[in-house]
Amino acid sequence: MTLFYAPDVAANPFLPEEESQHAIRVLRLAQGGEITVTDGKGALYRCMIVDPHPKRCEVTVVARWQAERPRRFSIHVAVAPTKSMERMEWFAEKATETGIDAITCLECRFSERREIKTARLAKILVSAIKQSGQARLPDLNGMTDFRTFVGRPRDGMKFIACCEADPQTQLLQHLYRSGADATILIGPEGDFSKDETTFALQHGFIPVSLGASRLRTETAALAACLTIHVADSLAEKQTAPVH
Repeated sequence: MTLFYAPDVAANPFLPEEESQHAIRVLRLAQGGEITVTDGKGALYRCMIVDPHPKRCEVTVVARWQAERPRRFSIHVAVAPTKSMERMEWFAEKATETGIDAITCLECRFSERREIKTARLAKILVSAIKQSGQARLPDLNGMTDFRTFVGRPRDGMKFIACCEADPQTQLLQHLYRSGADATILIGPEGDFSKDETTFALQHGFIPVSLGASRLRTETAALAACLTIHVADSLAEKQTAPVH
């Protein structure tokens, strides 16, 4: 099933230009053809093409239903953007495909990049939910000061992955509590500064290790996301009743 994205399709029954081109010029859909559209907020729509215009395809909504939530918890990864945007884009794409609810770009003391344009990242997130058949678009937050982000109150468990963590620091999968919302801080290649780490610990963030290997920023961010998924899945299997 090809999934299309139109954030306001219920009130404004037109596909965005890029989606219109894909439907009409690439897939060669015609008037009367049916497509499935998501608004990125969890709703899915079965739509019929009314006017197959390649730049502004008009549709009419035939049916609407709410997609089931894919998991019982949320994952928010706050990561210092890499110097190479291709690496950051790779993380955003793969994390969205595998399941993430929010991405925040952190500005840290040792950040390699101080500015970021989120327009291209936003397009990559849209492409990733369509490719993976998801109905919810992750929240994408532009550059945010480290202390501002860390100082905000938030629910769930809060973790900070440090390269220079104490040898006794436990692995993320051992500390994560199954079913809990998780916020994870991932620093730049130069790691968080000592002051930043101290500030995070003072605000309830738990230091964690992602394993023995020293990972690149984008690899660490994806590994943290996947670790939460695996840890929750294993915990569910262990508690599931045996028939």
